[in-house]
Amino acid sequence: MTTIQAQIEALEQEILEKKRQLVELRKSVGERLVPNYEFVTSTNKQATLLGLFGDKDELFVIHNMGKGCSYCTMWADGFNGVYHHLAAKAGFVLASPDEPSVQEDFAAERKWQFPMISVKGNSFTSEVGFLKENQHYPGVSTFRRDEQNNIYLCTQAYFGPGDDYCVPWHLFDLLPSGSINVQTIRKLNSHSTFQLTNNIAIGVKDYENAIGFYQDILGWKVEQIFENEIKFSISGTNIFIENTGESIVHFEFAVEDIETTKSLLLEKGCQITKEYSPKSVMVEDPFGLKFHLFETTR
Repeated sequence: MTTIQAQIEALEQEILEKKRQLVELRKSVGERLVPNYEFVTSTNKQATLLGLFGDKDELFVIHNMGKGCSYCTMWADGFNGVYHHLAAKAGFVLASPDEPSVQEDFAAERKWQFPMISVKGNSFTSEVGFLKENQHYPGVSTFRRDEQNNIYLCTQAYFGPGDDYCVPWHLFDLLPSGSINVQTIRKLNSHSTFQLTNNIAIGVKDYENAIGFYQDILGWKVEQIFENEIKFSISGTNIFIENTGESIVHFEFAVEDIETTKSLLLEKGCQITKEYSPKSVMVEDPFGLKFHLFETTR
């Protein structure tokens, strides 16, 4: 073993030991009782901090600066990949100051599986220390609840380039060029203006029996119930079962300029089969593909 390699291994061990010390030091700060804050979810539902725990006694809250921060988006993309591991241990939610409708559309574009809450106009972020002088800061807070459903703020950490909460930075550092001039990518699909979301709508003939089949046999999880429509989820994909009286499948695409996109599609033989709003339409192409098209909120 070379002298340099020995130094590397010794330093790695030292860093691991320092990280263990940091974990214990953070825990030594002590817990703080907090109120049961109220929020609005990305699906425009009322929620409480206690409700975010689900069936767990511990909770992660990721403090995210919102859609406008591409770096925060990269951190969230990373959490999405390991969300099922995190959710098996504790409740998990991402909080940002974006409006719920913006969160819902952005989560669909990014194919995020985790729940989201809006903290716009809410004192929560400020009172737990991630909003200072009207500036949101990224990071994580952990909470626990006791048998009486009292909620305690436990430990916290801020996020930033090179931290332990975003894998790409450490991999960038192994490159000859390092992490200098890293440009985070805002779109999952850089080859097209069409961003495929994680929403699929399926129209069915026998609505009641279809619901039972998808829930009881295929094991899809019911997320929301609407009139003549139920939202299921499975493996990070949202599937909307609709009582249409016919068998039909719709995918969904997000675009930044719907007027330009509609003109292009109509020129190429597509048909707009339904218009929900000027920025939300149903489309059928000449080859049989049917999809929802909407303009993402800037």
